Parts: sequence; C-alpha cells; structure tokens
Amino acid sequence: MGNKSYQETIKWLFQQFPSYQAIGTAAYKPDLGNIIHLLDELGNPEKELRFIHIAGSNGKGSTSSLLASILKESGEKVGLFTSPHIQDFRERIRVNGKMISEESVIDFCAPFQQEQLAIEPSFFEITFAMALEHFRKEACTICVIETGLGGRLDATNCINPILSIITNISIEHTQFLGNTLQEIAFEKAGIIKTSVPVIIGETTSETKEVFSTQAELRNSSIRWAENFLSNEIYHFPLLGSYQRLNFRTVLCALGYLSENGFSITHSTIQTGLDHLAKNTGFYGRMQQIGSNPTTILDVSHNIDGVQKTLDSIQKSLTGKLHIIYGTSSDKNYEEIVDLFPTNAAIHFCTFTNQRSITKAQIEQLIQQKQLNATIFENVKLAISEVQSTANKEDTILVFGSFFLVSDFF
Repeated sequence: MGNKSYQETIKWLFQQFPSYQAIGTAAYKPDLGNIIHLLDELGNPEKELRFIHIAGSNGKGSTSSLLASILKESGEKVGLFTSPHIQDFRERIRVNGKMISEESVIDFCAPFQQEQLAIEPSFFEITFAMALEHFRKEACTICVIETGLGGRLDATNCINPILSIITNISIEHTQFLGNTLQEIAFEKAGIIKTSVPVIIGETTSETKEVFSTQAELRNSSIRWAENFLSNEIYHFPLLGSYQRLNFRTVLCALGYLSENGFSITHSTIQTGLDHLAKNTGFYGRMQQIGSNPTTILDVSHNIDGVQKTLDSIQKSLTGKLHIIYGTSSDKNYEEIVDLFPTNAAIHFCTFTNQRSITKAQIEQLIQQKQLNATIFENVKLAISEVQSTANKEDTILVFGSFFLVSDFF
C-alpha cells in the first residue's frame, strides 16, 4: 500500500504532473508519445481491453455515463473513465460504478514517486494510464472512455475501440483545437479508427462533411443519430431537452452494440436509466437539489452548453429566473454573460480552485456589461441567500464550472 496516505499521494500527483484542472491550458500536451511510453512500461493494458471511445464538445460526459450504466445492467463489467472529477479524484475511474480504491491509487503512484521518469507526463496522461491498468486488473469486459480535450491528439486516442462516438461540435478550446467548427470537427474526428464504426450525435452543415470525409478515408461505417428513430418509451431521469439528444445518441449506439453481441433489451435500458447515479456517480448535470423555489445545479461552461441549458430552463419557467454563475478565469465568460436573459436576477460566485475568476474580475465584468448583479464568495452562501429571497414559483440555476459544483457537495 506504500508509505503515503491517499491525500498525500493525490497532493503529490497534482504537484508532480501538470494538471489542466489546476493550471488550465498550460497542461495540455498535444502528443501521444508520453502515454504510449507509460503504457509500454505497464505491459500495454489497453491491448487486453475492449473500448467505446467518446468525444464531443458537449454531452460526452452524459453520453458516457448513460451508456456505461445501461451496459452494466446488460451484464457487462464496465470500466468508466471520465473527467474532471467534482469531489474526489477517484470519480474519474470507476468499475460498475465503484470508484477505484484509495489503496489502488497509492500503489499505482508509488513506483513513479520512487523513480525518476525519463518523460514528463501530464496529470491526465498518468491518470488515464492508471485507469487502463485498473480496468485490466478488474477484468472489465467493456470500457467507456471519455476524451479529455479534442480527440486526434488526446491521450485517450492510443486505444483501438470497437465503436467511436462523437456527440456534437461547438466552438471551444480554440487555443488548441482551431477557430472554426470545421477545424474543431477535424480534431474530434481524429478518434475515428480504420474500419471501426462511428456514431455522430449532432451535426451542422460545416461538420457533417468533415465527419463523412474522415470516416470514408478510414473505411469506417458511419451512423447519424439525427436519423435514428425509436418507438420505445422510457422514463428518462435527466432534465433538459439537450439530454434527450444525448440519449438519442446512446440509443443509436446501443442499436449497433445489440447487433454485435451485446444483450441489450428495453428492460436493461430502463434499469440503466433508473440506476444512473448508482452505476456511474453521475450528478451535477441539470440536477434538481431543491424545490419551492426549484434549485438546479448544472456544469454547462461553454457557449453552446450554456445556451442549451438556459433554453431548457426557460421552457418550463413559471416565475423569475435567478442565476448563480461561477467560472474559471480563463473561460470566455464575457460572451457567456451576454446569453443571460435580461429579466433574470444575476449573482456571481467565486470558488476554491485556484483557477476561479476573482472578485476583481467580476467587478470589472459587472461594470463593463452594466449589470445589476451581486457577488458571493462561495456557492453554499449564494444558494442559501438566494433561496431565502426568491419566491416559491421561481427557479434558481447554479451553473458554470465543475469546480463551482464541487464546492457545493
């Protein structure tokens, strides 16, 4: 078990390797060399596993968790790799919903602590290597892998899946993915492997051609979830019309899997939906945490995701909308604030992660945009204060960064 506590190991892990969660874009390494080296050192666990690989601008976390939960209920032993975590590092690595143990994290990191590596892997690279080794030890029958950033040069792209899924494309992470939808789609399409089928969740005229071209170059069959129709009726546990689009993508993928040896039925799909949180730890996506007034947590953080969340909220809005928003300082929050309804009450919030927007930045934003807004130092105080003043028929939407939601739990 090593001679360090779990918390000491996690502290070392964050300090030793550049972490996007901690420092943002400086941690991004557009190269597969490090992860290939790490996996070679581990005896290539990825060669003993089956994968479903999921990329996209929005919805890849939801899609990954929905698919993993349903596959678990269908009798598979499912490894699930997602990011970022909200409360505990171990949320990133699960088998049938159970997080990797603290002991396993300690044991995996111990050799790296004792030896000087010939390479300088990122936090994400070593975390993914840890996940693959854990999935091999647990003898997972299928592993659902969510990309970190992009696709083509993402560390997860060292795997050879049985199915690739791309949820959608929007303008995001332009500093490394490109400035247009076509450029970003090209990077995401990098997960399409030769002769491996791909499911595309949503398209635009700009992105559809990119996906078609890349799939054709790799001799990969392509299915468009937009064209998928199902007469089956399910009780769906997630709020938001955009989550229905993610579910449509999942159903399209399940259709392919059922044609290729997986035992998937209406019953296992419904049970997977019912047990989503237990099977995957999925929360913080349009999650209702209070009523009278309705209080919802969500981790939408880019323009497309925020717009979808706001559209969904306003469709069912009865009273006034109260927005509690917290963001990392390196996000395009000036554009996101422009999406807020003009009649909404606006409250800004900082959070404990070092990447949080500062009070000074918020004050500058309020002055620049001429907003009538308040500022809170933490999300729990913000929710408590707004709940005490809002009317029962109102809705409080708490959203933005994963780190903001993390501070709530």
